[in-house]
Amino acid sequence: MNGKVEEFLGRQQEWRAEREKLRAILLEFALVEEMKWGEPCYTQGGKNIVLIGAFKEYCSLLFFKGALLTDPDGVLKAPGQLQAGRQLRFANVAEVEAMEGTIRRFVTEAMEVEKAGKKVPMKAHAEYAVPEELQRKLDAEPEFQRAFAALTPGRQRGYFYHIAGAKQAKTREARVEANVERILAGKGFDE
Repeated sequence: MNGKVEEFLGRQQEWRAEREKLRAILLEFALVEEMKWGEPCYTQGGKNIVLIGAFKEYCSLLFFKGALLTDPDGVLKAPGQLQAGRQLRFANVAEVEAMEGTIRRFVTEAMEVEKAGKKVPMKAHAEYAVPEELQRKLDAEPEFQRAFAALTPGRQRGYFYHIAGAKQAKTREARVEANVERILAGKGFDE
């Protein structure tokens, strides 16, 4: 048990009962309890295994290499644009209690995956599609193209996701234009 986690959970109002129940389950395992990214995180041999997270509509267990876990019932969800991570989501304590066996199975498997040194095959940067609207802007303006090329691959992907996430071409074009200055300044989408 980590005093920082104890203190953190003691201050929480949102999802407190659910987080405490998840923590009790995780403490059954030979994992090190830490605080990372402002949340309780459980590690093995210095490697992240699972994190208790809280969001507006649910709390979750994020398995860092969840894409490698066996999920015949399809209960693990891919959060956002993460390639490797997968979440179990809970809206109340009853849902946590109903899934205790599944949680234990996933934690055990996640620990075995880490111990075996397995890696999630990651999509190469070149495999990401450049949104058409962004590509037109890159082709039309060499200075913009140079600035975009100078961004780290992660920053570039952030723009790909943001721009491509709009359903209408008009909105995608507006997102490109809204970020021109930020790209020219060498900043990522969320900076």
